[in-house]
Amino acid sequence: MTRPEGRSSRAGGSGRSRRRGDTEARERAPREQAPRDPVEQAREICLRLLTVRPRTRVELEQALRRKEIPEDVIAAVLDRYSDLKLVDDAAFAELWVRSRHTHQGMAKRALVAELRRKGVDSETAADAASTVDSEAEEERARALVRRKIPSVMRVDELARVRRLVGMLARKGYSEGMAYRVVREELRAAGEETTLLDE
Repeated sequence: MTRPEGRSSRAGGSGRSRRRGDTEARERAPREQAPRDPVEQAREICLRLLTVRPRTRVELEQALRRKEIPEDVIAAVLDRYSDLKLVDDAAFAELWVRSRHTHQGMAKRALVAELRRKGVDSETAADAASTVDSEAEEERARALVRRKIPSVMRVDELARVRRLVGMLARKGYSEGMAYRVVREELRAAGEETTLLDE
């Protein structure tokens, strides 16, 4: 007698589970199928990216286009974020220059090139890079060479000079400054070289 009740109870439980699952699926379906508001989607994308690090307007535009946000929505959202100073290419450029010069030893020329690749206009990039004066740039070049000298002492003179000058060139230092700084820092380290003589 108890057995049929047990079966009936299990069957009823299974039926309730199935009905509950069907109801949840029906409730989910409209949310999954309804198109998202592109303005809301654009805002979410921008805020998520800006939480990681500051971005230029062009970087955000590119990210929104990849998500197929309409152009008019992109313009409206980014204009609003610009008004709120959440997107500010001049502030981004200043921060970029300070960070990359201090921590990576990048020269002005390389900093401007990096900013241009990120979509910052030429004038804004040049203004930001102008905060690095020639004296600070040369001192940073010297610090880079001093730090690198111990690791190149085991190679021959030509390879040593190439590595040091090449390192400065990759960071955007002019050829003249690179040669002079490398020659003087090698001399200060007790390593004369004639390869960089005029």
